Amino acid sequence: MSNHFSADYLKSPGDDRRLDLTDLFAFKSSKDPDKLILIVNSNPTAPAPVPVQARGPEFYPGAVYRINVDTDGDAHADAAFTFTFSEYQGGRQTGTAWHAAGEAARQPEPAGEVLAEGIPVNFDGMAPPVQAGPVRLLAGRRSDPFFVDVEGTLHGFAWTGHDDNAGHNVSSIILEVPADMLFDGPQIGVWATISRRRDDGTLEQMDRDGNPTLNPFINPDGEKDLYNSRQPADDVANYLGPWSKVLEKAGYPPEEAEAAALQVLPDILRYNRTKPPFYPNGRRPIEDIYSYRWAWLSYGKIPPTGLKPHADLLTDFPYLGPPNP
Repeated sequence: MSNHFSADYLKSPGDDRRLDLTDLFAFKSSKDPDKLILIVNSNPTAPAPVPVQARGPEFYPGAVYRINVDTDGDAHADAAFTFTFSEYQGGRQTGTAWHAAGEAARQPEPAGEVLAEGIPVNFDGMAPPVQAGPVRLLAGRRSDPFFVDVEGTLHGFAWTGHDDNAGHNVSSIILEVPADMLFDGPQIGVWATISRRRDDGTLEQMDRDGNPTLNPFINPDGEKDLYNSRQPADDVANYLGPWSKVLEKAGYPPEEAEAAALQVLPDILRYNRTKPPFYPNGRRPIEDIYSYRWAWLSYGKIPPTGLKPHADLLTDFPYLGPPNP
């Protein structure tokens, strides 16, 4: 999985799929190179490795879904798009979107300018996108773009050719953002978080996602939940040593292991708009991230799965196909 089931013992954070980030994408629009597409997915319907409490198709009511953007390379947010959602009633749910810049972007609570209120959550693929000032957005169920051969993984990487994620859905937040809202220079860094409220009203960060296929793959049980609660600015101090050791055991010489770990630490998806948009420079839904990560983890010894992107991907906004029945 990409970031699916990222809690300890391959559960969903908080044992709730709605708090489970699955994928993060950042790439330029196919129609307008001066606009950036940001997509964060959660709430997977793909089969969980362990039983997860059944949940509906909605976003977690009252949780704070956030896309963080670092514009100056210090691993702290300089801009943020934040979403909260209403209770799910009668098959309907609505959301509110904020945009914050500067110090406000580093606040855990929703802050900054309200872009739109009463955004209809799209459960059947029919609700149109919302124009929220300069930003176009859509929130709701879409086809899960991640493709993966789980059976092959469980049997010594003898790939079966079967895509275990085909036909499954996610809850998606999709933004089309003018680049000048985000870029102070050629490069930005992006990561997503979901936080829910404790009984006392304070926020608890339940999951985060930057580079794909990291926390569920490289952190041992007992560390995944802690990782989800931390911030990227602390990643190098916390994880450079242990992740370098993991890579050394896979066959990397020590200096190469540290360099490979620093490719993904801090855990922020970097995107340089002057370079081709192929992971690790941004990420698009068509890329075979699963094969990429296993090759990275094995020092090139594990071959590609041979799977292809899902056929229902769109070539223009919202880019992800409508939800599967």
